[in-house]
Amino acid sequence: MTSLTLPEKALSHFTNSPTPFHNVANLCTMLGEGWVKLNELDKWEGAIVPGGKYYYTRNTSTLVAFIVGGSYVASTPGGFKVIGGHTDSPNLRIKPCSKKEGAGGITQLNVECYGGGLWHTWFDRDLSVAGRVIVRQSDGTFKQQLVNLKKPICRVPSLCIHLQTGEERASFKVNKEEHLQPIFAQVVKDTLESPADKKLKTKTAWEEGHDPILLSMIASALDIPTSSIADFELSLYDTQPASLGGANDEFLYSARLDNQGTCFTSITSLAEYADSDLVAKDTDISMVCLFDHEEVGSASQCGAGSPILGEAVRRVSAALNNGGGNEDFFQTTLRKSFVFSVDMAHAVHPNYSSKHERNHAPKLNAGVVIKTNQNQRYTTNAFTGFIIREIGRRKDVPIQEFVVRNDCPCGSTIGPIISEKTGIRCVDAGMSQLSMHSCREMMGTHDLQLCVDLFKGFFECFRDIDELCFECS
Repeated sequence: MTSLTLPEKALSHFTNSPTPFHNVANLCTMLGEGWVKLNELDKWEGAIVPGGKYYYTRNTSTLVAFIVGGSYVASTPGGFKVIGGHTDSPNLRIKPCSKKEGAGGITQLNVECYGGGLWHTWFDRDLSVAGRVIVRQSDGTFKQQLVNLKKPICRVPSLCIHLQTGEERASFKVNKEEHLQPIFAQVVKDTLESPADKKLKTKTAWEEGHDPILLSMIASALDIPTSSIADFELSLYDTQPASLGGANDEFLYSARLDNQGTCFTSITSLAEYADSDLVAKDTDISMVCLFDHEEVGSASQCGAGSPILGEAVRRVSAALNNGGGNEDFFQTTLRKSFVFSVDMAHAVHPNYSSKHERNHAPKLNAGVVIKTNQNQRYTTNAFTGFIIREIGRRKDVPIQEFVVRNDCPCGSTIGPIISEKTGIRCVDAGMSQLSMHSCREMMGTHDLQLCVDLFKGFFECFRDIDELCFECS
């Protein structure tokens, strides 16, 4: 059987990861054999050893995966080499009361905008529904199951040209409350309720808030009765699969490249590094932390604004030292650590090239982009930027530079948040892309391999480079 190429693996991952929950579940599978799943409720002392490979999740939407170097010395603080990213993307999410009766006998879904999407790009797309469902078990317990309806069941139609004046078209602005509620069905709902559901004397207020057709479709996908659905967290997504494009397949088109591109390449590189001979000589911990809720500020129990990274450093260090290690030990570990914060970057757009400062205009398929902002929207400084440039030089990975124009606002990401919370040195970087926050985005195919090579170089080379730098950090 022919193995898949890196772009083919990426296409499969992007297509099959419509929500952060699916994203994390698929990333865990990507890690491969030999990885031990930890539970934050358990005691880790004795469970983590040098040479081991571990991972755990929080909220099933945030993932922490790490390798302990085979030469880690318990009595000596070891640094953490961390690649950080996020698992979420802007989308439309179903509200707690999703049933909405529209004009013309149309049933709609009541949705909320998540993050800062380019909402006009969601019009006229074939949309489906995916997410997680809390399922009531026959023994009275509850469990979470992932659901993906896959079928295009929703659409946000544009208003036809004949019902708008030229002035209205020219001045059109999406009203997120009025214009983005998708059409879902036009049918007599009672005919789709199962016989078992019809026998129910009463429905809960939660059930009354949702169209029975939607509940029936979810139940059918999970092979459970509708009455077993206790709650859910569902999103809409574009059903068009990820694909290669361009005259030479040099481009990759997909939803959620921001930031599933980082998720895919970081876990790929960590898994490949785990299988290399270099791990046996490593004295550090190599880690990937992929957080939820970056698109809405990271202020959650599973976001980059939570203590999760600091807790990981403290707990892993303590576990490797038989529960010991005082505050000095922990603080020294933080000082020896480094976070490679990776989010997607803005490639220069040929139709809007004036939006970039000409000396800092990244290209597609031309290497990873280091992002700098003196107002600390990005964490890059002379030392942290140099580290990544030097790794790129050693691994023959081209590095590009991005600085926003002085007359444009600058976005931000998890780097400044992590630096503030932990005091760990950090750099912000990412692969370049077009159409960021669109329903469907675009990046360079070759950048996937360049990013994986740079990430593996980070795990391989960081400590050597860091020890050659004196009074730099």
